[in-house]
Amino acid sequence: MRSYADIIIDISTESLDHTFQYLIPGELQGAVSLGSLVTVPFGRGNSIRTGYVVGITDEPSIDPSAVKSIIDIRDDNKNRPVAKLMQLAVWMKHYYGGTLIQSLKVVLPQKSAVRPVVKETVKLIAPFDVASSKLEEFTRKHHTARQRLLEALMRAESMDKRLITQKLGVTSSVIKAFEKDGLVRIDIESSYRNPLVIDRDDDGAGRLFGRKITEHTTDQKRVIESVLRRYDEKDLRPSLIHGVTGSGKTEVYIDIIDGVVQRGHQAIMLIPEIALTYQTVVRFTARFKDRVSFIHSKLSTGERYDQFLRAERGEIDVMIGPRSALFTPFPSLGIIVMDEEHETSYKSEQMPKYHARECAEKLAAISDAAFVMGSATPSVESYSRAKEGTYMLYEMPERITGGELPVVYTVDLRQELASGNKSMFSEKLMHLMADRLKRKEQIMLFLNRRGYASFVTCRKCGFVYKCPHCDVSLSLHKDGRLHCHYCGHEEEMKGVCPECGSKYIGGMRAGTEQVENMVHRAFPDARTIRMDLDTVKHKGDYEKVLSAFANEEADILVGTQMIVKGHDFPKVTLMGILAADMSLYAGDYRAAERTFELLTQAAGRTGRACGPGRTGRATTDHTSFGEVVIQTYSPDNYAVIAASRQDYKKFYEEEIGYRKIGGYPPSGHMLMITIEDKDEKRADRTASDIADLCRTFAEKTDLLMQIIGPADAQISKINDVYKKAVYAKCESHETLSLLKDAVEGDRADKQDFRSRVEYDFDP
Repeated sequence: MRSYADIIIDISTESLDHTFQYLIPGELQGAVSLGSLVTVPFGRGNSIRTGYVVGITDEPSIDPSAVKSIIDIRDDNKNRPVAKLMQLAVWMKHYYGGTLIQSLKVVLPQKSAVRPVVKETVKLIAPFDVASSKLEEFTRKHHTARQRLLEALMRAESMDKRLITQKLGVTSSVIKAFEKDGLVRIDIESSYRNPLVIDRDDDGAGRLFGRKITEHTTDQKRVIESVLRRYDEKDLRPSLIHGVTGSGKTEVYIDIIDGVVQRGHQAIMLIPEIALTYQTVVRFTARFKDRVSFIHSKLSTGERYDQFLRAERGEIDVMIGPRSALFTPFPSLGIIVMDEEHETSYKSEQMPKYHARECAEKLAAISDAAFVMGSATPSVESYSRAKEGTYMLYEMPERITGGELPVVYTVDLRQELASGNKSMFSEKLMHLMADRLKRKEQIMLFLNRRGYASFVTCRKCGFVYKCPHCDVSLSLHKDGRLHCHYCGHEEEMKGVCPECGSKYIGGMRAGTEQVENMVHRAFPDARTIRMDLDTVKHKGDYEKVLSAFANEEADILVGTQMIVKGHDFPKVTLMGILAADMSLYAGDYRAAERTFELLTQAAGRTGRACGPGRTGRATTDHTSFGEVVIQTYSPDNYAVIAASRQDYKKFYEEEIGYRKIGGYPPSGHMLMITIEDKDEKRADRTASDIADLCRTFAEKTDLLMQIIGPADAQISKINDVYKKAVYAKCESHETLSLLKDAVEGDRADKQDFRSRVEYDFDP
């Protein structure tokens, strides 16, 4: 009986966002399965294309004589647990828009193009007398390479092939000749690329930067026991753990995952930042040994391939990583844990613009798995769902050390300027930094900026250097050149204003590089390291910087937001937040929430090792308590006040009120439709047509829907591509999904796909 495969061609074009049917030839019967990556002839010219199998049937949908045949299979998914991931991909296409191939490529990454790592061992199999005879022959004929190889094998019997070719200088052709003559046998053994090797304590308990894991607190035990009990009872309602910084959420995750693993299932541990990978893997490796692995974008394609392969084969129990780790093809997924669930990095910036939290919740439901989220500053959306009962809420209000949260000082920078202090360091911060350095304790300085200065402007006429290709300001770096962080454009910095000729032109505000330089000038004996996107560009850079600071090879760590996310440095007793306002007026309805999260997370990095009884005063043993200095021009803002008090509930009460008034999530939802085109007039035309369609749709729905635009996007041009935007606001996400479907359907009917259109829900 003939079988046919419904295939999505690997072309991310809206006009081809449907299946094409192909015959499965006899030699591939049984090999082609759901999710298989295959090569097929496509189009009138029968060009060779790849595609994903999304269905198999015995009934042809067209005349069988017109059906083409699959050429070959590139990725045999017969034994892979892809059915649930493909179900997730179909949901993502509906929920977030875009083409099905875009969703499939997210959840089913191509892996067959990577060559597996193999170890080849050359073993001498010829009898000793035969080998001796051959050696005499090679010596007589001056076949020095063959002589050298045979002598080595007669001494060692077997050798690694790479050692032979690299150290002995013997080519592969000589080895093949030996094999053909029956002198040697080549044994091939597959091996994995190992992205990280972690030392473990002899007792197996594991240490994280010198800090031994202690007994669980009452709060920790309560959460662990409840989640596992509910898991056994098949109560798979998502769980939200709201625990203050230092409350021991990671230890809770480890024990919950351990319980699920002991029940015969696997776990995915999502973390928001690559920078957190090292510490998280250290902790998990102490418990799960070599049954844990991780992936992130800095790994090579081969390393990622091997980790997925280990998961598919059931050789690991836990996968750790950012949002892409969610699509690990485990055979029996039992739990997904999402740490720092509030983080913006869980939202994809590429189509489909999915949020890992929503996808994790859906995948857990598909897989009958548990889903656990945790944060010291939960997203307003998640906490609202927990308050409503959609999520199970767990509170952990105490630090595991038993000590109090750090003392926070809010410094008004307006008063600093009025008193004549033009430095980026307030007098309070300078005093505390000097004190900590004297006590041999560590300091973290946080500035959510990158580069030497954020932008360059003329204080006389207001001119700002901008990228000629992107509608963004250029950043001044230490090399004296101006850089665009979007497209990579750079140009020379001139000493006078190009507009008015004034000499009053220069960098406004500071970047982390400038902060580092100012620290060196103020405290020349202090050992300082910097951590931002410019200093951790390559694989291993994160671990190198974090390890150096954890091992007390530096006194001060200067960095962007990557230094305030989940790190645990017991010797840090002072955190300086240099410009709390930078994210406060970002033109985003989440600006106050982002500011509160950053300030709270930053404050939580200090005083984590202070023991019971610390009350905000120095003790007689000269060990400092945790202190935080928040420098701001807006000390009366509710987000700053709540963060200084570490009062999440007070912030939530204020913020949810604003969200309800504005109709923003979770009280309402938004859809941003972005139109991109190199032709600005065509982009304008497409945007106007889409806006008209949206207004027509809105008039037909019973729900109140607001359509805004078309207008220039927030960044109106990148790499000479113009960007327009249309916004829709509505109480119902499903209604916005139907609006998205209507726009996609209209474009398909017109068959005009020259302008690129993207959809972003709750941007």
